[in-house]
Amino acid sequence: MSIPFLNQLFSLPSDVISAWILTIIMGAFLTIYVFKKKKWPIIWQFMRTTNHRKIGTLYILFGILFFLRAGIDSLLIRTQLAVPNNDFWVFQGDKYNELFTTHGTMMIFFVAMPLLIGLMNVAVPLQIGARDLAFPFLNAVSFWLFLAGAILFNMSFFFNTAPNAGWTGYAPLSTEVFTPDVGNDYYVFGLQVSGLGTIFFAINMIVTIIRNRAPGMKLTRMPLFPWSSLITSFLMLIAFGVLSIALYLLMFDRMFGTAFFSGNEGSPVYWQHLFWIFGHPEVYILVLPAFGIFSDVISTFSKKRIFGYPAMVVSIALIGFLGFMVWAHHMFTVGLGPMANTFFAITTMLIAVPTGIKIFNWLFTIRGGVVRVTTPMLFALGFIPTFVMGGVTGVMLSVAAANFQYHDSHFVVAHFHYTIIGGTILGIFAGLYYWYPKITGKVLDDKLGKWHFWLFVIGFHLTFLPMHITGLEGMPRRVFTYQWSDGIFLLNLTSTIGAFLMGSSMLFLGWNIYKTHKYGLNTGNDPWNGRTLEWTVRSPSPEHPFEPMPVVREIDPYWYAKVNKRRIRTTANVRPAPISVNTILPVLFAFSLFVISIGMIYTWYWISVIGGTFTFLLLIVRFLNDERKAYYREEHSHE
Repeated sequence: MSIPFLNQLFSLPSDVISAWILTIIMGAFLTIYVFKKKKWPIIWQFMRTTNHRKIGTLYILFGILFFLRAGIDSLLIRTQLAVPNNDFWVFQGDKYNELFTTHGTMMIFFVAMPLLIGLMNVAVPLQIGARDLAFPFLNAVSFWLFLAGAILFNMSFFFNTAPNAGWTGYAPLSTEVFTPDVGNDYYVFGLQVSGLGTIFFAINMIVTIIRNRAPGMKLTRMPLFPWSSLITSFLMLIAFGVLSIALYLLMFDRMFGTAFFSGNEGSPVYWQHLFWIFGHPEVYILVLPAFGIFSDVISTFSKKRIFGYPAMVVSIALIGFLGFMVWAHHMFTVGLGPMANTFFAITTMLIAVPTGIKIFNWLFTIRGGVVRVTTPMLFALGFIPTFVMGGVTGVMLSVAAANFQYHDSHFVVAHFHYTIIGGTILGIFAGLYYWYPKITGKVLDDKLGKWHFWLFVIGFHLTFLPMHITGLEGMPRRVFTYQWSDGIFLLNLTSTIGAFLMGSSMLFLGWNIYKTHKYGLNTGNDPWNGRTLEWTVRSPSPEHPFEPMPVVREIDPYWYAKVNKRRIRTTANVRPAPISVNTILPVLFAFSLFVISIGMIYTWYWISVIGGTFTFLLLIVRFLNDERKAYYREEHSHE
């Protein structure tokens, strides 16, 4: 029996061998630290936990870890493009294709998604007065499936067979005819496994917000972060279902000789439709939670209720609805015809309207408020002009005739990063600084946080503002070199300098976290003078935060109680709390799907059968030991 990954292991290039050595050394030091400092019980506790705050912390920790990996990829890309005809290390041709593929895939699926889901895990149950997510066990399964998919995807690099068809995986390039090695199989199965975890999380969040709100917490009284999380979860449920179908069909094309995306009856355009029916709602899956974070942050640090609350809720819902009606603006050059191009151009322009409403509502919230410029507020203020710039270029791209010129150029790259970094990443940073006390019980240093903000934002604009011009000058995306005669050297060099400035800003975040945990003092329940229910519980939040349960009578109940100098009303006559247990079963579920995927990638189907059998046995064990049965019987008795 041939062992292809072992054959690859003994013929690895120097860069991959260096990564192996570095990983082994880091793993050895980490193991020594864990046992020397006696941290193993804490690790074992987090491996078995189903508590929402601890699961959210795990999402955030691994999201930051993958952020560093994907960020290094981006620095390597910018180093290669710093000067014309560059011959930096080995990042040319297929290696460069692997580099931008892993960078894009990591940033979308394994950085932005887990960081946002982590913040949702930490904050949403507390903001709506719930004691946990509706299904704590399923929440743990969701995280370990995400991590299993991320590890599976990253393994491909260590066997020198990283995916190389771009983060969009366009057919026919991603089919076996053009990329016969197993790199894109890692892409298919890594996204399938992690995507299943995302679907489980979406179901969990929807049920939690619909069913587990505190007494009196009507939908019309919810903070905007739970509102955006609810709409986002519906988008996840639909969009990741479509992505799963697309990946399933691509798997059959690659492994079993079907022709869904090639041949006489198939077409690569089918893949584009399926991918972008997922891909454009995915943009709003990434941005809508950030909108909710900015709404809470701006309201808190302006000491003012959010302006136009009903309009904000309606605009979130409209963005979610219209997000499924704009996918083909990625396909103006495919040849769908003038009617289709016109329809999708109009819907793309329309989606700017609810987004513009939100911008004005945030500005009117700040106007007349008592503004405190803390680090979370700085990220919120920096978001507004940055995201508006990304929105303006988005409207430019919505014009089909102009899109023929902008398409697949650096102009599109600049637009995309202005919306995703300007919206999502700045939102993640704002939320991380804002809810850090609820995660750890400590407040991050404000001075170091402001250094982080200014270096990151200045570096960001230095990186991506020149790309608009290089794109208009004709520089295509995904190319690893250019000529002196193109006249774009200084612009590319500026982008490279900006990228390293952004990278250096993360050192301040790392030092801030270390300094805070080493020397920081424990904070109280309410370090920000907050408005919503999460600031009524201890920091870090306990496993059973609301005992007795609060009764909500208005928007911003905690602020209302403080202004009127009275305590929030409580009641003991509520349903029992969701049961959080310590169990290793979620880890085993994820491991079994990991084993199935490895067997499929290398066509060792007997391994997949063993993994499938193990999964079935785990399902039986879970069914026989489901503590939720007693919970639902008790819940029903209270209704």
